[in-house]
Amino acid sequence: MNAPKLRLAFARINQETNALSPVKTTVADFESVHWFKGDELLAMCAPTAMEVPSMFKNAELSGFVQAMQRMPDVELVPLMSAWATPSGPLTRSCFEALCDDLCGRLAGAGQLDGLYLSLHGAMGVDGMDDPEGEIVRRVRATLAEHGQESLPLVVSYDLHGNLTRAVAEGVDALVAYATNPHRDHRRCGARAGRILYDTVLKRARPTTAWRSLPMLLGGGTTLDFWPPLLSIFRRMRKLERRGEVLSASLLTCHPWNKNPETGWSVVVVTDGDQDKAERLADELAEAAWATRHVLPPTFVSAQDAVARAKNARLRRKLGAVVLADASDVVSAGAPGENTELLRVLVEQGQGMLCYVPLRDPALVEELWDAPLGARRCVAIGGKLDPSRTRPLEAEVTVLSKTQAHGVDRALVLGIGTVRACVVEGVALAMRPAFFSTLGLDPWKADVIVVKNFFPFRMFFLPLARLTMYVRTSGVTDFDAAFQLRFAGPVHPKDPIDDWHEADRRRHALPFAPPDSSAREPRAA
Repeated sequence: MNAPKLRLAFARINQETNALSPVKTTVADFESVHWFKGDELLAMCAPTAMEVPSMFKNAELSGFVQAMQRMPDVELVPLMSAWATPSGPLTRSCFEALCDDLCGRLAGAGQLDGLYLSLHGAMGVDGMDDPEGEIVRRVRATLAEHGQESLPLVVSYDLHGNLTRAVAEGVDALVAYATNPHRDHRRCGARAGRILYDTVLKRARPTTAWRSLPMLLGGGTTLDFWPPLLSIFRRMRKLERRGEVLSASLLTCHPWNKNPETGWSVVVVTDGDQDKAERLADELAEAAWATRHVLPPTFVSAQDAVARAKNARLRRKLGAVVLADASDVVSAGAPGENTELLRVLVEQGQGMLCYVPLRDPALVEELWDAPLGARRCVAIGGKLDPSRTRPLEAEVTVLSKTQAHGVDRALVLGIGTVRACVVEGVALAMRPAFFSTLGLDPWKADVIVVKNFFPFRMFFLPLARLTMYVRTSGVTDFDAAFQLRFAGPVHPKDPIDDWHEADRRRHALPFAPPDSSAREPRAA
């Protein structure tokens, strides 16, 4: 007679939130990008499937599923997966809907042997400082209601997550991405799966130590393959590869996070060796803290960037000049409607074919029924966050109309040699495919504007001949984070020479029970 299989459940709730953005995230934002459940979710995690349509082929859940499917004694129990593009804080009703779905499906899943949760770590919710901590609390409460309070729970985080005590103490192990730009989603999920599997079989006893640093910025570009963080990431990979730890992670945080205890952190998970975990966590924390004075590079102005692009004639002939609007990074939660680069390209970019993405749902609605070739005087942008963005008054020609996943309805508007790519949905312009979906050939462009910090460099590698980061003023300016409220001094906003006091304070914060002011998880 065959032994019963191990029933391992998995789920995801993922969104990176910019607390300074006024554009709220709703249920519709998750539904328009990715919200799948049950067997449909399991099918999307196959090697040949697309796990997150238009974004990721194989991400964390695929890594987890494919690793566990190689184990003959595992039955996978898919719960749900919800992923929304970075934006402003979730409405409370949106957060409740996500938690209800997760906890309701968990309650109805029957007896389980383990659970894997893929979270981001930088989610923001109206009226809540620690959403991921609240998710972990509700999951634990749901399991306790069904007699499974000690069920092994492993969580994965984005490298830009913010670790809190509620999460660190509420899970058996935490694993984070080890690359920036992120390119190890699948490997991260697989590692989480192996830790969970060995924990369930009692072949491993995860023991965690974590340190929290009062540090928003540092580490230079924060790339994993470039100094000063290169040596730290190499050290962590070596520890894992040699089997000295189950997992070692450095989280460089999302600085525009509402949680007053936001900061960098390190997490070390050993197999039952608390002393080793503590020692290694201290060593990695000291190494990370030592990079704090290597701040991100300064960025050029829009005027200087366009002038350099005009002078780069040979590079434009061989490919394109790519300008990253570092103040309006949609992949870090910005609205995507900043008009400064558009304005300067219109005024100074004559003779260059320029593609500029911008979100303006009201303008799309206004022009959607206009015939192709129609000329209109319009105001572009400045509607979602008018306190920070000025609209651009211009005469435009309607060149094309498109409807596509993610961007919803989209218009290409001609302003001289500039092509304004105005979308109704999210202006997540970090791949050449964003423009080709709208009918534009990236190889014909002289200048392409993107709304991304790092991943675009991988996707534009064959095309980009010159890349510049441009500061235009917005919610993803690094110093914009200094407007937020912090529980104590943080680097580089404040002078601070030692990280230990903040770490002790964050460890001593009470591990609260599930939020009694919120609705209870839905029963099965």
